[in-house]
Amino acid sequence: MSLQSGQINKIAALSRLKLAADQAPALEQQLNNIMALADRLAAEDTTGVEPLSHPLAIIAPVALRLREDAVTETDRRQANMANAPAAQDGLFLVPRVIE
Repeated sequence: MSLQSGQINKIAALSRLKLAADQAPALEQQLNNIMALADRLAAEDTTGVEPLSHPLAIIAPVALRLREDAVTETDRRQANMANAPAAQDGLFLVPRVIE
């Protein structure tokens, strides 16, 4: 999959980026390189390949540093809601920004 200049301009507009005319060809080339790499990765046959928990696990076993899943904070909802300029049913109310 490759991108054309019209698509590059649309992506830039959606991203709210100002794209100069002389920058478009370089950006198009870079994005097409990224898309080509993604296509190559998607085309690889990965049947029978076990997922790794860490990239270095292929070399040696890696001990994962996982902490115990325990509650360490107390419920401070009332104190946090006291700072809200507007709240309803335990939720913060914010102004509508999308019509």
